[in-house]
Order: sequence, then structure tokens, then C-alpha cells
Amino acid sequence: MKCQREKFNLQRKYAYLDCAYMSPLLKKVENAGIKGIKRKRKPFHITPADFFEEANTIRQLYARLIDTPEPDRIVLIPSVSYGIANVVRNLPFNSGKILITDGQFPSNVYPWQSLNRNRFVVEIIKAPASENRGANWNEELLDSIDEETRVVALGHIHWSDGTLFELKKIRSRLNEVGGLLIVDGTQSVGALPFSVKEIRPDALICGAYKWLMGPYSIGLAYYGKVFDEGKPIEESWLNRSNSEDFTKLANYQPKYQSGSLRYEVGEHGNFILVPMLHAAIKQLLRWTPEGIQNYCDTLMENAISKLQCLGYLIQNKNHRANHLFGIRHPEAALLEALKKSFKKNRVSVSFRGEVIRISPHVYNDELDVKKLLKAMKEPIFASKN
Repeated sequence: MKCQREKFNLQRKYAYLDCAYMSPLLKKVENAGIKGIKRKRKPFHITPADFFEEANTIRQLYARLIDTPEPDRIVLIPSVSYGIANVVRNLPFNSGKILITDGQFPSNVYPWQSLNRNRFVVEIIKAPASENRGANWNEELLDSIDEETRVVALGHIHWSDGTLFELKKIRSRLNEVGGLLIVDGTQSVGALPFSVKEIRPDALICGAYKWLMGPYSIGLAYYGKVFDEGKPIEESWLNRSNSEDFTKLANYQPKYQSGSLRYEVGEHGNFILVPMLHAAIKQLLRWTPEGIQNYCDTLMENAISKLQCLGYLIQNKNHRANHLFGIRHPEAALLEALKKSFKKNRVSVSFRGEVIRISPHVYNDELDVKKLLKAMKEPIFASKN
């Protein structure tokens, strides 16, 4: 794949290597949003079917992206915390152990901490301070799953440094103890291949404003069979049976929509955000997550070698993603100098604790990488003089 920069409205003077913070909008996604705003000018053209049809199209497209034959298990949500809250409310257990990884994003922590602490224990699996960080972390996670484990809730990769978690092995171990696998895919789905058929998560929750290339305040959730008879956190008219028939909305329905559709957010037919997400997912299917991984790998491979020669520490590529990875330096005092250097050189990355998080995409090119290397070299050379 060649660089896709022309599909975005990015300024050349900035090197934006921070998609894990927030993706820039594709031109076609931006245009879809503008078209949606203009559409609201003339509400007499909006029909009852319009509340449902584009959302259904997104289900079909997203099902292809995450490799599931069941698009009706996919629902629109406003945020990861909303999607996880539906899971927590409908756990098929009365007590037990919840395993999460150290330092994972709060939207997949706070909902678990809200559980009754007399009945549920949230156990944090710490990141090992070792050279083989990724491999050892996965081993510790697998070793922690026992007969008391009810849930493992984590990302496909760690949001701060890109550590890959071996979800297939975790799923297999959970099958032995009857536990659930709940995945926050916000920092991976769209850029890293994910197969529901292979991994078999019980829920996959994703915010759309990062690697799904969509707008803020919308996301997608996949819920497995274990949640088919649950009670949603929101009592929306849209998640009730026969809500498509506007002539009978006052015939109040005790039944929810079937299966996962009961968990969809109210006003999910948003006439601005939904078309934007639709356009974004269509583009991702053209690029493919495999294509994005390959592009990022090729783009960053030489730069990573140069950074390692400068003393920066980067995890082995077998245990991290190509689109998001963390860089550390043994001299913690360099962090403040690096922050100033990035700002001066107009390079956008994120700092998460002691980690410099680099997250390229297909809009980045060699010039962006040169800017990154310059910004990371300058504090090293300055400290030696």
C-alpha cells in the first residue's frame, strides 16, 4: 500500500504519529458529517426507515471487519464505558474473580470496580519488569486464571505500549474454568486483524474515534449469546420490540429487541455520526487491517532500529503491534527534554507514564518519520555534550 495522506486534511508541517490519541478525519468521513448536518435542515425528508437502515448497514460492514457471521450481535454505543456497563450489569455469576491487566484504560476498569466487593474481587495482573515483557505478561495472565476466575477483561493490545495479549490462549483457558472473555478493542480493531470466529469473545467493545477512523461519541459493541436475555442499562424505545412501527409506539412493549439489539443506545440512528462511521468502516475494509499492519511495519522498521542504537528500549515485534508501540529510555530524566523536543519539532506522540507511545497510520510517510527521529535524537545528543 502507498501512503494515503491525500485522503486526509493534514498539514505538512506537523508529523502526526498519535492515532492512538485520536484519528484525524478522512475527507470522505468529514464530508459525510457535513452532509448529515445539511440533511437535518430538511427533516421532512427523513423517514422512519432512516432511523434504522444505515445502522443496519454498519452492522453488516463491521461484521466483515471483525469476522463474524452474526451482524445482529453488533450494536451502536456512545462509549466503551457504556458498552462495558451492559456487560457488568448482566454477568451470569454471583461471585468470583475478575482479572484485568495493569494500567489498562479506565473505561474497562471502573465498571468492574463497581461490582459488590464482598462477592467479586478485581485482581490486577502486573506488567513484569523484564526484557521479555510481552511473553512474560501473557504467561502470568494465563497462570492467574483458575477455578475462581469469572472474567478476563482486557484489550487485544495494551493501550499505552502496544503489548499483544494472546487472546486465543486466554479464551482456551477460560473455557476450562467457565469464564468470560471481555475485550476492549478500541486501540486495535480497524488496524489489527481481529476474528470473532477464532477468538470467540463474549463481548468486544470499541470506541470509534481512534482506529475505526470515526467521529467522537460513537462506538460499536459485539455481544455473545451469554447476554441474549439480559437487561440493558438504558430503557430506550428503540430497544423495545417492534419499535420500527412508528404508528404503534404508544402500544408499550414489555419485550426488548431480540438478542444483542436490546443493548443499543437510544437515538442510535444519529444522522450525523452514523454516516461518518459508515464512511470510515467502508474505507477500512478497502485498506484491511492486515494492510495497515504491513504499512506501519515497513514505515517504522528502519526508524526503530536507529532508535534502539540510540539506547531506546522497544519491545520485540512478536509481542507488540505495528500500529501502536511504546518506547522507553533508561534515563527517566530525558522525558521532560523529549516533551520539549517533540513540541519544538511539531511531532505529535503521547506520553503514558514512562512510555513514549508512537502510533502511526497510513497517512504517515518518511518525512514524518524523519521528524520523529530528529525529535528523539536531539535530547540524546544534548545530554552527551
